Formats: sequence, structure tokens, C-alpha cells
Amino acid sequence: MHESIRKMPAWKRHVLALALGSGLGFTGLAGAADFPTDQVNTTGLAVTDDTVKVGILHSITGTMAISETGSVEAEMLAIEQINAMGGVLGRQIEIVQEDGASDWPTFAEKSRKLLTQDKVAAVFGCWTSASRKAVLPVFEKENGMLYYPTFYEGLEQSKNVIYTGQEATQQILAGLDWIAKEKDAKTFYLVGSDYIWPRTSNKIARKHIENVLGGTVVGEEYYPLGNTNFGSLINKIRLKKPDVVYSSIVGGSNVAWWKQLNAAGITADRQTIMTISVTEDEVLGIGGENMVGFYSSMKYFQSLENDNNSEFVKAFKARWGEDSVIGDVTQAAYLGPWLWKAAVEKAGSFDVDDVAAASPDIELTTAPEGYVKVHENHHLWSKLRVGEWQADGQAKVVYESELIEPNPFPEGYQ
Repeated sequence: MHESIRKMPAWKRHVLALALGSGLGFTGLAGAADFPTDQVNTTGLAVTDDTVKVGILHSITGTMAISETGSVEAEMLAIEQINAMGGVLGRQIEIVQEDGASDWPTFAEKSRKLLTQDKVAAVFGCWTSASRKAVLPVFEKENGMLYYPTFYEGLEQSKNVIYTGQEATQQILAGLDWIAKEKDAKTFYLVGSDYIWPRTSNKIARKHIENVLGGTVVGEEYYPLGNTNFGSLINKIRLKKPDVVYSSIVGGSNVAWWKQLNAAGITADRQTIMTISVTEDEVLGIGGENMVGFYSSMKYFQSLENDNNSEFVKAFKARWGEDSVIGDVTQAAYLGPWLWKAAVEKAGSFDVDDVAAASPDIELTTAPEGYVKVHENHHLWSKLRVGEWQADGQAKVVYESELIEPNPFPEGYQ
């Protein structure tokens, strides 16, 4: 063993071994001399002969920190693995991290700083649609590149964004189809946090329930981000007795929502609930015992059984601790740096226009979720999975779709 490797902390040696053994970072290990800086950086980005700067922009404080911390950890892990393999075009990646603080104007302010002052080549960040909508005009005006990891409502497409999570047709429609058939469900109660993603998602869900599934929406309620009192909602659900409660409550509110359901005796043997917003990250705070038997509609669960995921889970726990968990958005965040690396190397350039043009048709056969491919609309081909929550905080995958082509503007749902 080389002396420099022997002196590394154990987790770094593990990251290096997994990176080199996994094939995640493609095969190109060309040095920076093969790609002169004045050729790969013609737009004034923070690229030197040895380094390239990128931004990480998530909420590490406030109500959304429960959901976004895993994304930061996954992006850092991917970047460390890429650096261990030689970096991107022979350059080591340096991270500039900013805190969106669960506040949408702060996200816009920090994105502007990253693009105009730090001159980062790409940003990996945002979680809520409100934060993405806040930063999008900045990225388009300053011509930055954002890798956005969260499942979202769709109805958007930008040259300046690669969407590594699912859009509505991949998550909402496919999940509703499954639960309507599996539970013979006819009546639905829609609940969510009060901002753009839950409201737009439920608008899409309602149209699908009423126009395609022939069902009825018997209630629709929204609560402010950070809300912790769901007593009146629980009473309304008891009164209406829907076949399915369909939940898009996000962030720290989930802890109160699911614990209060359990305390009120609303358990999976009495009420079917499907959520599109609870991953392993949230269940860690909620407690698996409060989620037993309820369903999440996602593309990824930590429990997926494939070689890619086994290596990813090992590396993640080696880096962030055995008690850490990996949710859907965390995994999608992990894909961002790898997809950016692939696009930069395909383009032979860090320039945003070149990276954007090179991105369609990039494939990752090594993604923890399985095969993914970038569509020309900058979303990913991916599968829908339904997970049934277990007491240990992990999900048992009870349904898996075929690969679904992304369609952010579905006809009849806008």
C-alpha cells in the first residue's frame, strides 16, 4: 500500500477502494495537461489547471434540514469518490457550501453568490419546489447549471437544470394506479404542506383520480411548513373514512403528523395511507414504529437489492456512520456529481452551454437505483417503486414498474 494511502483515515481508504472498484466514475483518467484550461473554461468559471469549484446549496438549518442533510452528505460522498479517481478532466473538485436555511429568498441570494462571486461550474442543490423556483431565474440569467435531486410536480424544463428526481407522471400517476388497483380504492383524501409542490401535485392527483381512475376526492387540506398540530385534520379523516389518504406533507411537520396519527389509533390496519414525501431520512425522525404498513411512492429505497446499491450503502455508512440512512432524494442527489462529470468529460469542457448540450443520452448503469438515462428534456428515465414501511425504518418494496420515460408536461394534467 502506498504510504499516502496508508495514512488516510479509514473512511477515506474505503471511499477510494469503492470508487476505484465500482466503475462509477467512467474510465477517463486523463490529466489536466490533456485539457488546457483556456480550452475547457472559456466563460470565466472557477477552473484552474488543478481545481474546479462547485457549489452545494441545501438547507442545513430550519424545518427542511431533516430532509436535505442527506443530500449534502450524498453529494459530498460522490465528489470525494470522483476526486479519489482523479477528478474531472484531471482537476480536483473543490466545494463551496451554502445554507438555504429553509428560506426561499435566502436560496436565491446564495445561488447568486455561488454563480457571480464564486464562479462555480455547477451547483448541486435545492429540495423544495419553492426553493427551486426561487433560484431558477438566477441560474437562467447568470447561465449556471443546477442539479436538482427532488421528486417534484413537473411542468418545468430548463437548459440550466438537470432534474435527477422524478416528475409527476413517474411518481404520482404510477403510484395512484397501483394503490387504486391493489386496494380497490375509490375515495381519496389529499393532504399536503402549503406551497407549490404539494398543491400542484394534488391538482395532478385529483385529475387522475377523477378522470382516469373514476374515483372521488372527499377532502383536500393544506398546512403551513413547520406545522405541528394535525388534530383537526385527523378528526376530518375519521369522519370521511376515505379508502386512501394521499399525503405530501414535508419536512419536520412529518414527525408530528405521523406520530399524531399513531397516537390517535390510525394505523395501517385501519387506514391506507400513501405518501409521496416520506423517505428513510424522515422516518429516522418519525420512528419506524409510527409508519408500519403505510406506503411511500418513490424511485429508490435503501433496501433495494442490487450490487450497485450494496456498494453505495457501504460507502455511505463508512463515510457518514452506521446509523445513517439513505432516502430517495439522497440517492438522486448522489447522481448529480456523476452526471455532471460524465457531461463535462463528454463535452471536453466545463462551460455550461457545452455541459447542457452534452447531457442528453448520458447513461449511468452504476446508479444505486439501477439504470438511468438523461432525456433530452433534462429529466431521467427511471422506475417507480412502492415501499411498505417496516418497524426498523426500512421499506419493503412491494411494487416496481418498468422504466418510465419522463414527461414533465403531461397532456390533460396542466
